[in-house]
Order: sequence, then structure tokens, then C-alpha cells
Amino acid sequence: MTLEISLGPLAPALPEFIAGILLFLAVWYGVAKLVVPKFEQTYEARAQAIQGGIEKAEAAQNEAAAALAQYREQLAGAREEASRIREEAKAQGAQILAEMRADAQQESARLVEQAKAQIEAERVQAVEQLRGAIGSLATDLAGKIVGESLTDDERARRTVDRFLADLEANDAERV
Repeated sequence: MTLEISLGPLAPALPEFIAGILLFLAVWYGVAKLVVPKFEQTYEARAQAIQGGIEKAEAAQNEAAAALAQYREQLAGAREEASRIREEAKAQGAQILAEMRADAQQESARLVEQAKAQIEAERVQAVEQLRGAIGSLATDLAGKIVGESLTDDERARRTVDRFLADLEANDAERV
């Protein structure tokens, strides 16, 4: 009697069963030796790429932070420079204003002195003209009073000088 185990209609025959196991082991070995290392390489490459991306992002973030700090430092320096330039401009403006005022005062004093000198020169000229006119009138008047002509220049000059001296003496007594 033979011992037969019946597994039913779905049970494979023993040679098929052994061939299935051998093929399964061959496929498993092929996948383990060929496919799994490729998956591992791909996984490792992706992990490295992600890690590299993270490192690059961190480096870029650090670089951006350094650039921001440098920008803020430059901005602060520029503000200080602008403030310094503004203060220098104010000081120069005040100095220029003071110089212009001093120049204007000097020019004003010079113009006043020049005007005084011109007035004095005109006064002297007017006095000389008046002396001549008064002298002429005085000699004519004296000639009419005396009854003789005072055309002699020396005599007329003496008469005019005496007349003007008398006038100046009278003016001095009134003051």
C-alpha cells in the first residue's frame, strides 16, 4: 500500500513543486544580487542628494545671513557717513555765512569811508566855488560902495579874504 496524500486538485505535482521552489530561489537570488543593490544605490544617491540639498540650503541660509549682517553694517556706516557729511555741510555753511557777513561789513565800512571822502571833497570844492562867487560879488559890491573899480586881483583877493574872515568870525560867535 502506498501512502498517498491527496491535497486536492490544486496541489502541484512533486516535480512541479521542486521546479517552482528552485525557480523561486533563482528569482530571489537574482533579485537579491541584481535588483536590491540597484535600489540601495538609488536610495543612497537620493539620500545624499537630499542631505546635500539640506547642506546647500543651510550654507545658502548662512551666506544670506552673513550678507544681511554685512548689508546692515554697510547701511549703518552709510548713515554715519551721511550724518557726518550733513554736520560738515552745516559747519561749512555757518563758516561761509560768517565770512560773507564779515565781507559785507568790510565792504559797508569801505563804502561809508569812500562816501565820506567824496562828500568832504565835494564840500571843499563847493566852499572853493562859493569863495570864488562870494569874492566876485564882494569885489563888485565893494567897488560900488567905494566908488572905484577893484579889478586889481591882489587888492580884490585881500578884500575877499578879509570879508570871509569876518563872516567866519561872526559864525563862530553865534555858535
